[in-house]
Amino acid sequence: MSDSLTEAVRTRARALLSTTRFGQFVGVGAVGATVDNVVLVLLVEATFLGPVVAKLLSWELGIAVIFAINERWTFSEYGEVGLGPLVRRFLRSNVVRFGGFLVTLAVLTLLVRRYAIWYVAANVVGIGVGFFVNYTCESLYTWQVHQD
Repeated sequence: MSDSLTEAVRTRARALLSTTRFGQFVGVGAVGATVDNVVLVLLVEATFLGPVVAKLLSWELGIAVIFAINERWTFSEYGEVGLGPLVRRFLRSNVVRFGGFLVTLAVLTLLVRRYAIWYVAANVVGIGVGFFVNYTCESLYTWQVHQD
């Protein structure tokens, strides 16, 4: 690797290793996962929706809650001020989290359909699998913490 590429990798790795920010991200993720699961259960149990369709709706609500808390707490010192930059960060966050969502949905679908695991447990496992992708991409792409 060239020196500039090596330094770029080191800078990003150091930015990701903030234990405070990581802990905040975990806490915010727990809130979002709770919202996601509560809405998922309500939609599956109180409507005609199946777990996969209900997951689409519960996921977006959870993402909006996560973004709002991360914007005000976890990453409050990062990113430009103003409505335009805020909207761009929200859109980037949705793109990033869509990757995590695909992982979560794939795990949920696999565990429910192939192994007959309860959909809530399958969802929690899927959320855990997608967590590290979300942390890395949110930190480096959405809020660009390595440019501190």
